[in-house]
Amino acid sequence: MNTRELFSLKGRVAVVTGGSRGIGRMIAEGFIAEGVKVYITARKAEACNRTAQELSKDGGTCISIPMDLSTLAGIKAFAAAITEREPKIDILVNNAGAAWGAAFDEFPEQGWDKVLTLNTKSVFFLTQALAPALRKAGTHARPAKVINIASIDGIYLTPNETYSYVTSKAGLIQLTRLMAARLIRDHVIVTGIAPGAFKSDMNKVARDHGDEVAKRIPARRIGTAEDMAGAAIFLASRAGDYVVGSTITVDGGVAFAMQADRGLNFAQE
Repeated sequence: MNTRELFSLKGRVAVVTGGSRGIGRMIAEGFIAEGVKVYITARKAEACNRTAQELSKDGGTCISIPMDLSTLAGIKAFAAAITEREPKIDILVNNAGAAWGAAFDEFPEQGWDKVLTLNTKSVFFLTQALAPALRKAGTHARPAKVINIASIDGIYLTPNETYSYVTSKAGLIQLTRLMAARLIRDHVIVTGIAPGAFKSDMNKVARDHGDEVAKRIPARRIGTAEDMAGAAIFLASRAGDYVVGSTITVDGGVAFAMQADRGLNFAQE
């Protein structure tokens, strides 16, 4: 068995939404290091262009196509821009997302509409729009891949009052299963990643208070870029071809181990 080939992504084409920062950038950087041609998109053009330039410095290929994916018009325009350049797409990472926190009695309708639209609805319609290019790339021997970035907040009960966010991510996990069941017949495998604490602008607590957050994580640290890139490379490569419809947690044990700890604590009381 050639394990180097098992995880190889050389020569593939990937699209990473929300790729200008945070988890999206971590995945894009990991792909580029493995020889992938990566297209990134983000709503803010300046940040997106800057990230593409930075990730292309060492000979890699990162191309910026800024776009607002919160509207169907934006999704269609982005899909057209991508497929004009690349008739085949090997990997799609649906990472673009938003969060909203507010007390139960004050939570606004806007906080529901914005978050569910970007985190769940847009994932479906972008995958739908890029499905022809994914189908062209996918074969029985080397299927195309769609990786949806969910969250452990869609799996376990978070103490944060982020009602629309947890709903969107739980819905995305179920959507991942359903799309996987449909698209595998076209040699397109759909999976998900549920990150825990990683430094990002969305997770400001982990970014600004990492040492304190680490104390509440069984692994006793927050996630690194290598952790996120490693999970994405596994799912995108031959190594992950038999993982279909599953969402893997990359969280240092929070979603499952901490629940087990709570159960043991309750049993001892």
